[in-house]
Amino acid sequence: MRLASLIAALLMLPAAVSAVRAQQPAAAPDSGVEQSYGPRLEGFAYPFPTAEFNFTSQRQPLSMSYMDIQPQRPNGRSIVLLHGKNFCGATWEETIGALRDNGWRVVVPDQIGFCRSSKPQGYQFTLHQLAANTHALLNELGIRRAVVMGHSMGGMLAARYALTYPEQTEGLVMVNPIGLEDWEAAGVPHQTVDQWFASEQRTSVESIRAYQRNTYYAGQWEPRFERWVQMQAGLYAGPGREQVLWNQAQTSDMVFTQPVLYQFPQIRVPTLLMIGDKDNTAIGKAAAPRDVQPRLGNYSELAPRAHEAIPNSKLVRFEDLGHSPQIQAPARFHQSLLQELSRLR
Repeated sequence: MRLASLIAALLMLPAAVSAVRAQQPAAAPDSGVEQSYGPRLEGFAYPFPTAEFNFTSQRQPLSMSYMDIQPQRPNGRSIVLLHGKNFCGATWEETIGALRDNGWRVVVPDQIGFCRSSKPQGYQFTLHQLAANTHALLNELGIRRAVVMGHSMGGMLAARYALTYPEQTEGLVMVNPIGLEDWEAAGVPHQTVDQWFASEQRTSVESIRAYQRNTYYAGQWEPRFERWVQMQAGLYAGPGREQVLWNQAQTSDMVFTQPVLYQFPQIRVPTLLMIGDKDNTAIGKAAAPRDVQPRLGNYSELAPRAHEAIPNSKLVRFEDLGHSPQIQAPARFHQSLLQELSRLR
């Protein structure tokens, strides 16, 4: 009987192994995606421990993932880092380290609908709502006043936060923010959320890599950039793909239809603009008429206009860098950032 039981167990082992493997997200063959990730980016390693802020918004329970990094020698100041649309809190890795080592408490949330945070089925995405969610997180952490720093879409969000909560905003830093122009007013046709969703469905690892190379890094490429390609592609290829893409479509509609630049003159906190001049980001550019496309996303022209519109602002330009200067040239970027933050009060 014992021999028969052993043989039966051995015969069942391959099936059991296959069942376990089937539960693990895997990339499609020849997809170019090294590994797929869960709908909340399960399986992707973050540079620092994450925690969850559980709250109710729009009549549903949600969870916002965040990192809260404490310095060994505090300088008494806190800073909140807001990621862009195709980015996550993890992409602030080197910036977090530079700030922490200079005494800053650094809080880095993943916004609702992104990365490690909840992907709600039905949610009205607005910059005001995301700012309110961020403000609730800071209150939960006991942070009453902080510098708010945003990159890309996070720059739009940071501006909205500063406009909504000026008393809690010690300073505003925008790193290549999108929304320095009104794309629809410039000639980009309006798209429905369904059209944005169809566009997201056509995204591939190759298109992600090509876009990042041409836009984020001004046509340059280094192997270390591939990690961020795989992060986005792996999330898009994972078991939560449809909901991830739907939230991405909703937030594309958000940034396209909710321009902040018209309120730049109302910003009342010290502001720092850090701009890679080679950036050419413009939401919906591909759908614009061909004669309109060359006029969109010219950051070397847009940044000085924003600087002129925002009172008490300073513009730092990196003439040779693209949309993500903090990733492309971290040492140079962080040297300038730390120098300017010491004056941003």
